[in-house]
Amino acid sequence: MLELVIFPVSQNESRGIEDLQLVRLRDDDGSTTIFGTYTAFNGHTIFPTALAIRGDGFVQSHLMSGQHAQNKGMALFPRKINGRYVLSGRLDGENLYILESDNVLVWNEGRLSQEPKYWWQFSVIGNCGSPIETKDGWLLLTHVVGPMRQYCIGAVLLDLEDSTRIIGELEEPLMSPEDDERVGYVPNVVYTCGSMVHNGSLIIPYAVSDIATKFARVDLEELLSALRSR
Repeated sequence: MLELVIFPVSQNESRGIEDLQLVRLRDDDGSTTIFGTYTAFNGHTIFPTALAIRGDGFVQSHLMSGQHAQNKGMALFPRKINGRYVLSGRLDGENLYILESDNVLVWNEGRLSQEPKYWWQFSVIGNCGSPIETKDGWLLLTHVVGPMRQYCIGAVLLDLEDSTRIIGELEEPLMSPEDDERVGYVPNVVYTCGSMVHNGSLIIPYAVSDIATKFARVDLEELLSALRSR
């Protein structure tokens, strides 16, 4: 089993590396690479950055480029769609976009996918890690900022072939801060950088107001059924 600890190694990362979103990326030939996107921060500017982890544990880090390689929260889909790499991102800091590219490090094409719609979304929508492919569509967890700067976790279902098309969306948060989760270094926040399916359940590790980590379990079929009915 591969175990790694990743430290800041460049001036871009001198004040931290944030929100690493890992995915097992499957290429056209069937090979896979563990690919991660994260935010490098030098104290003044953020730099969308990607790393690739080979089977021997060797890590390569690359600065992402292109006019749409900006802002935080860029998460790669686990495989190409119609021959192109696909990524979920928040170009304008408020709305969710789907980006497409022939180069996994260069992003110049993007289409709007989701805007704030419900009261609990209020101002900002971003992803919560890479989407998960299911029989019904791409399951994408989202983080949203609502009244009193409350961060909640939502969920949408995207079409398998046109990932900008939302075919299901929860009208209420999947997860919201509970009473004992509201106080911390960054208060009133639940947030995750990714989830996984295990034995029919969606397992969600999530941060609690930047002071602790918890795990949630959601029945996958129940969640998909709720999304299909919307």
